[in-house]
Amino acid sequence: MATQQDLQTLLRFLSQDAKIPLASAMGKIKDLQAAKLITPDNIAKSDISGLQKVLGDEKLARQVLNAAKRVSKKRTNSDLSTSSTSTIPSPIKRVKTGFGAPMDPATFEASLTLPSSNLTASELEDVVLFTNRAPLVLAVAVTVLKYTMPTQPLSSRLSLAQAVCSANSQSKAKYLGIQNGASAEDEGWGEGQPLITVLNRQIRVMKRWGYTWKEEPEVKEEDLVSSQATVAGDDAQDTQETVAPDEPALWGVDLEALKKTNGPMTVGARQGSTSELPIYRPESTRAYLMKSFGIKPSGDAKPAKALAGKKAAEEKERNLGLLLASLDLLCQSWTPILSSEDLDKRAWGWYCSVRPEVNSGVAGWGGKGDVKLTDILRLRRTE
Repeated sequence: MATQQDLQTLLRFLSQDAKIPLASAMGKIKDLQAAKLITPDNIAKSDISGLQKVLGDEKLARQVLNAAKRVSKKRTNSDLSTSSTSTIPSPIKRVKTGFGAPMDPATFEASLTLPSSNLTASELEDVVLFTNRAPLVLAVAVTVLKYTMPTQPLSSRLSLAQAVCSANSQSKAKYLGIQNGASAEDEGWGEGQPLITVLNRQIRVMKRWGYTWKEEPEVKEEDLVSSQATVAGDDAQDTQETVAPDEPALWGVDLEALKKTNGPMTVGARQGSTSELPIYRPESTRAYLMKSFGIKPSGDAKPAKALAGKKAAEEKERNLGLLLASLDLLCQSWTPILSSEDLDKRAWGWYCSVRPEVNSGVAGWGGKGDVKLTDILRLRRTE
């Protein structure tokens, strides 16, 4: 079975060597994988008619086949040159997962664990946090997704939450005149990727086929590697449909990164291009959440001495746990009577009613304010 590294190498070959637009290349990954055409060498050994059946277009098939032969020939010449000048084998580099050190899915998910709290609702009511609006959007989205898409792992929920937060921020920036010009979504860079709705806003996603994060007995090492595989896209028919809650694990697509990756590139820019897929990384979302919720100092109190680094971080992590506990209690009260769709729609209204008050217009961009947990708890369903 193809590993995540294999699939990313194939995606780079299609987009950089075969000159296929990245969005289109993503949609061909699954078909090539099914035909066991994972490497340029595999593709170079195939015939045009077979490749045409896989890709569905003769011109595209010739383009990919020619690129594969060119890359394979270049690699063969390089290998011959190396073997003729040296008998010392080059050191074998340890293969890493696509986004850092080797890590199995269960360990990866555990590393993303968010703080929690055992305080009761009455104990949470007196807490007032101090933050700006974006982290609150993330916290609401991550929590609501636990109930609207319960089969999604935490890594996916964090990625999807960042996708909806970024989309919301872009819309607001455009409305305020902070951001000019069409967004990547407006220019069609999301075409070909599935859509889901989070907080009543549609976002583009990638399906993480084969990603198994729950521990199962007698899992072989090779299965742990293959379970990291991410297939970046689906066939044309499937990608136009809305993803159901029980679909495979998902990534939120970073359309702006997708646009930059496949935009005009100089030679130097191409050499420095990243091998990562254009997605919102859950580690970054988690790190942002963990440091975003402080406690507003009392107005009549003397300025307190700032907490030391470690203590300040622990305080903010604790605050995040309190917020997430309040949001959990809110969602738990409504889940028995609301469908996933209705819960998602209502969640955006909840956010709007408890978000920090900031100055209107550009002056309020990034501004901070109070988030009263009692306001969140007051939204719970009463018997």
